[in-house]
Formats: sequence, structure tokens, C-alpha cells
Amino acid sequence: MSASMLSLRSLSQATRTSRKPTLILFALVLILRSRLLTVPKDALDKLKAVAYRQPLSSEALNQALQQLYVDEPDGTKTLLVPYGGNISNVNIVPTSTSKFKEDAKYFPLVPESHKANLDKPFLRQLLAVLRIAFPSWYSKEVLILLLHSFFLVARTVLSVGVARLDGRIVRDLVSADGKGFLKGLGLWFLMAIPSTYTNTMIHHLQAKLSLRLRTRLSRYTHDLYLSSAPDLRYYRVGLEGGLGDVDQYITSDIAAFCDALSGIYGNILKPSLDLFLFTSQLSRTLGIRGTLLLFMNYYITAKILRAVTPAFGRLAAVEARLEGEYRAGVGRVGRESEEIAFYDGGRRERDILWRAYLRLIKHINSIYKIRIAYEWTEDYVIKYLWSAAGYALIAIPVLLTRRRHVGVQASAPDTGRVNDEVANRTETYISSRRLLLSLADAGGRLMYAYKDILELAGLTTRLYTLLSTLHSLPPLPKPSSSTAVEMSHVDVTVPSSKTYDSDAMLLVKDLTMSLQPGEHLMITGSNGVGKTAVARVLAGLWAPYGEGVVRRPEGNKGVFVVPQRSYMVVGSLLDQIIYPHSYAQFLGSGRTHEELMDILTAVNLEYIPSREGGWSTRKEWRDVFSGGERQRMGMARVFYHRPQFAILDECTSAVSSDVEGRMYEHAKALGITLITISLRPSLTKYHNRLLTINGDGSGSWSLSQVGTAEERMELDREIIALEGKLSEVGDWEKRVRELNKLLSAQTH
Repeated sequence: MSASMLSLRSLSQATRTSRKPTLILFALVLILRSRLLTVPKDALDKLKAVAYRQPLSSEALNQALQQLYVDEPDGTKTLLVPYGGNISNVNIVPTSTSKFKEDAKYFPLVPESHKANLDKPFLRQLLAVLRIAFPSWYSKEVLILLLHSFFLVARTVLSVGVARLDGRIVRDLVSADGKGFLKGLGLWFLMAIPSTYTNTMIHHLQAKLSLRLRTRLSRYTHDLYLSSAPDLRYYRVGLEGGLGDVDQYITSDIAAFCDALSGIYGNILKPSLDLFLFTSQLSRTLGIRGTLLLFMNYYITAKILRAVTPAFGRLAAVEARLEGEYRAGVGRVGRESEEIAFYDGGRRERDILWRAYLRLIKHINSIYKIRIAYEWTEDYVIKYLWSAAGYALIAIPVLLTRRRHVGVQASAPDTGRVNDEVANRTETYISSRRLLLSLADAGGRLMYAYKDILELAGLTTRLYTLLSTLHSLPPLPKPSSSTAVEMSHVDVTVPSSKTYDSDAMLLVKDLTMSLQPGEHLMITGSNGVGKTAVARVLAGLWAPYGEGVVRRPEGNKGVFVVPQRSYMVVGSLLDQIIYPHSYAQFLGSGRTHEELMDILTAVNLEYIPSREGGWSTRKEWRDVFSGGERQRMGMARVFYHRPQFAILDECTSAVSSDVEGRMYEHAKALGITLITISLRPSLTKYHNRLLTINGDGSGSWSLSQVGTAEERMELDREIIALEGKLSEVGDWEKRVRELNKLLSAQTH
């Protein structure tokens, strides 16, 4: 018997032996599937209870919408999510401050010169992000990843079994073995069940993993970004961190990163496993020479594709940045639509948006052009070069054997056995050919994965830049607690990304003052001199520059700030008054709707509840309220919280003088000490002290008492100066007439 005949018979036996693991795996999948379908009785009872649960009333649903969440004793929150006519409870565990402090060391700032690439910084950034995405070895994300890995391995094993079964079916067909052919066809349909189920689960688990990762990273980023005082990262990340378009980072970039990460895992693990298993299977047929040529093919392919691969990581990072600029432009038009409409600036905004869009499109088109040469080379190498190499490798056992058979199927004269040389060769060819096709597909996906990894590097750099910038913002210095508002030798400067920048813009120099409860202060000065900047330092939004010290009462009960542009929160009408308190805090405070109505009466908004449909009405209040109504709603918040000090920054500029006066008198009657920033002289009478910022470039200022002899003397001096200028009006008019006569004479 020839050596080739022996090898083919041994291969046939190996084929029958290799079917055993496949059948065992198939049986395990069926058992697991039956176990998964067998739900315990208590779980069925719970499902029936949910299915037959009566839907809640509209009043209960509105109550859940109003309450939003429930504070649990362990510090977690339970979100109340309306779903299917009922309420779904979602438990949320906020990220602790200690966790942020522990993670800060893994997120040093990225140098401005850094470019996304496959290097050590990329691995360090990816590992830092993965610490957040996979917080522990027993998290749900790890469980999904393990299940995903199991089905990836199962698909590879099933692919080997399908290749062997394919060869056996063709062998039986060539041998005219009808019984064996029908048996193989039956096994083919049976193996299709776990194969299709495995493919479905791989896609499902990949999408599930991406969603879980996005949820984990979004919660972490939200807790870090929307931090309370003294961090206030959401307020400082643009000015001090120098990071713009944060909404693009948090929404699109996190989603794109999670999709890329979950996809890249399957695109690397499965092809790598395929390459290993398929190569080991083919090595039995190809021998040493064929195996060496196979590995040489891998090496040449990797060298060619690496040489022609562009910098997809940097291109993806630039695309994300341009996408963020375009997204921010569209959002700006939505926020400022009324102001743009007043100016009829639609055409101008269209040009701005179109320019941002064209920059994005030109960059994307440049990527497409770059991909032409890469994808042409990639397809040529993977599809055609690998296919040609596959034919050559399959031919090695047939063409390079020492003895060859004619291959005619006939009975041997001495033994009476049938010579199945053609059938066995056909089986070997079909099985090897199928494995080689799968091998080429695996190699192609692995080469494609290199491009995906480069794009993942760009997205990782974007996400890491966001997290490192947020982590790098140091907490603002906490003002010392006091019953009064005090500033001692404070320099007010505009914050920058450089700590203690020597070129920082100085607005107010060496400001020192003390304001006791009941001493109402008015801050005035021309536009742009730093009046609001003083309020920001008092409120703790800006750090005092240099060695200055700020003392004030703590929290919103101590100092409450009302800006000129009143913020309308997403929620009900009641939420607009109690903000930033939640509905649960409102209930816990013991306040009533009658008290809220008294507050609205004090700000001349008592008609709002009846006009808008009640306290639980939910609308886009920024568009519903007029400018004056929004400002009066801001004053209503002051009356609700009743702080010791209230900083009013031009917050009544759109309110009539009579209503403005009543609100100021009501605030003083409640015992609220007012710190008003305004240019209206009519508001001076409601204050005891006057801080004037000169705006002369040196940061000078003056502090005086309202109604004192000093103030009257200053006013008298100003009156005398104005009267002196008025006395010169006649002389200037005479000079104007003389000049007109000279001009008329020259004309003639």
C-alpha cells in the first residue's frame, strides 16, 4: 500500500475521530439550551405577576415623573422610570470621591504634541479606560465578555467540524455511497442548529457588551463631569481645562469607543483562534513544507499591509474633533434661535454651519481617497494572493508525493476491497479547501482589525483626553466659614489653564471688604470692569488669585447667586421654583404648594400655575416664559431658599421698576442680605454700601456708604462739574456757527 494511501486512510480515520468533539459540543449546547429554557417556578411566578400587573393611574405616573428618584439608606439612588404603563426601578450607585482620587494617578494629562498611534502611550491610555469599563473580575461586563469568548471559541470549533463534514459528504457522493450521503446530510442539518445559534449569540453579546460598557463609562463620566463644589468640573473644564465641545466627547465619542472596543475583541480573538486551529488542522494534510509556506504567506501579507496602512488613528481623532465642532454649531443655533431671529441672522449662521460641515466632509473625503490604495492592496492580497497560495498548498500532498495512483475506483484483485483513492482525495481537497477559505477569511478579518485598532487608538485618545482633563482640575480653595461675607486682599483675575499665570488678566486688585448680615451692598461700574467676576469669587466659582482670603457662609443657605440669564431646568413648573432642590427634598422640607403660591405672588407670577395647567405641567420653560418672567422666577428661587446672602447679578434688568422695588423690599423683609450688581441708579436706595470698580486698567476700586456726607459731597462735585460743562455750551455753539460760515464760504 502506498504512502499516500496510508496518509489518506489515516486522515479519514482522523476525520471520524474529530467528529466526536463536535458531537459532544453539539450535545452540550442542546443541554444548555434546554436548561436556559427551564425557568424555576418562582421566576415564572414573578414573570406572571409582572405580566398581569395592573397599569398605574395617570396621577401615580405623574408623581413618579415628578419625584424622579428615591434616596436609599445605603447612599444609592433608585430611579423611577415609567415603562409600559408602570414604573421600573433602576438602582444607581454614584461613584465615590475616593474612587476619583484613586483613579487620578492613572490619568496624567496628554501632551499637546501627542498623536494617536499604536505605541506605549496608547496601551497605557487604553488600560486606564479599561479600569473603569471593567471595575472588577466579577462584574457583569466580565461575565458578558466570558460568554462572548465561549461562543467565539464554539464557532471556531464548529467551523472545523463543518469543514470535515463537508469533505465527508462530497466523499460519499463521489463514492456513490447513498446511505453515507444521507447520513452526512442529516448531520449537516443538525450541526446547523448550534452554528446559527452561536452566530446569533455572538452578535447579541457584542451589542450587549457595547451597551454595558457605554453605560459604565457614561455613569463614571457624568459623576466626574457634573461634580459639586468645590470641584465644579463642568464649569471649569472649558476655561481652565481648555477643552471644548465636551458634549461631543460624552455622547458620540463614548458610544463610538464602546462599539469599537466590543467589535475589536471579536475581530481579534476569533480570527486568531481560527488561524491557530485551522493551521494546526491543515498542517496534518500539508506536511512540514506546506506549513512553512503557510507561515511564510502570513509573514509576507503582514509586511505588505503594514507598509501601506495609513495613520487611521490620527485621522479618526481629527474626524471626531471636526464632528464635535459641527455638532456644537448646530446646538448653538438651537440655543440662541430667538436672538438670531431678531437679527435675521439665518444666512450668516448657515454660512458658519456650512463652513464647519465642509471642513468635516473634506476630511472624510480625504480618508476615503486614502483608503482606495489601502483597500485595493488589502483585497488583492487577502482574496486573490491567499486563494492562489491555497491552491498551491492543497496541491502539495497530491503533486509532490513519491508514488501516485491512477485513482480509478475499482475492486482490488487480491483483497476485493474498493480503491477509494479518488473519493479520499476529493474529501481531503474539499476539507482543506474549506479550511483554507475560512483561514483566508480569518486572515482578512485579522488584517482588517489592524485598521480598526488604529481607529480605536484615535477614539481612546479622545476619551482619555476628556477623563485626564477632568481629573487634572484641582479643587477650588474652599472659602472659610463665616457668618459674614469677607474678602481680604483678594486679586480678581480671569482663570486660565496655566496655574498662577503671570500674564493673567487682572480685573480688581487687592480687594478688601466685610459685609455683615443686614448690610446690603451694591457693586457698580462700567461694562467689562469685573463686577460679575467679583460675584464669581464670592460664590466660589473662581479662585482668589495670590494670597487673598474669602470668607462666607456655606452652601445655598449661605450664599445664593441669581445670574442675569435665568436657567430653566428640565422638569415641571414646581421644579422651576425649588431648583436646585429635587421634589423629594421639597417634600422633606415640609413646604406646601400654598407657600409656593405666596412666593409667586411676591414676584408677580401668581397667574402662572393656572395659565400653564398646574404645578406638575412639564414644558420647555425657556421658550414658554418671557425674559421678565424668567428673571422673576429666579427671584422666586431666592424667596424659596431664603439664604443669608443673595448675589443678584443684573437679574432684574428685564423687570419693571415697580415690580423690581417690591421684590427688593420683600427680600429685605425676609432677612436676606442683598449683594446687587447693577448699573441702575434707582437700586441704590435699597443698599447701605456701594462698591465702585473703576475699570482704569490698574484694578482700582472704591467702597463707600450710601447716603453719607462723603457720598453727598461726591455727588455735589459731579453736579458742579456738569454745570461747568453746561455753562460752556453757548461758546461751543458760537464756534460751530463760525465754522459753518467758513465752510459755506469755501463752497461758494
